[in-house]
Amino acid sequence: MKVFESRCTFEYSWEEVSRANWRKYCAWNDKASHVVSVDTIARSVDPTTGILRTERLIACKQSVPRWLMVVVGGADVSYVREISYVDPVAKTVRMESQNLTFNNLLSVFETVTYRPDPASPDTKTLFEQDAQFKAAGGFSRLCNKIEDWSVERFGQNASMGREGFESVLRMSRQAWNDLRDQNSIPTAAAAPAH
Repeated sequence: MKVFESRCTFEYSWEEVSRANWRKYCAWNDKASHVVSVDTIARSVDPTTGILRTERLIACKQSVPRWLMVVVGGADVSYVREISYVDPVAKTVRMESQNLTFNNLLSVFETVTYRPDPASPDTKTLFEQDAQFKAAGGFSRLCNKIEDWSVERFGQNASMGREGFESVLRMSRQAWNDLRDQNSIPTAAAAPAH
């Protein structure tokens, strides 16, 4: 098994990041052209904790090498199951994703967490990403090569994903500010305390 880890800070508040997270595969994100569709399967709010749980099915264009497609078969689209938990009290967004396509050959389990940066909780958000790769098979050498290739490819895609999410954050902030200006919506600092 191989592991990929990534950490960064977004120069946006947790509220902005958690709002924009629902738009990360939209047209504003030119780095997400591989995403074919995002379908919400289930959504619920825990009445005790207030945590929003959302389960989605994400369809993506394959980036598997052609030679591997010939050997194992498969279509040009792969599927990922994503379950997210938004905790408005603790101010965390946690997303867990698992590949459904080719999971009998390579299992990928990814966890992403967004939470306020303790140093600047009102203006910055910490991003933490972990992914585990486990190739199935009896040949450890081949499994190691598949896992190594997968980690390298995942790292490249993760870097592009952060760039794309930055563009979504910029556009989301601009749209929110425009809406606020048009409708005189108070800013978070000016909003009355509850």
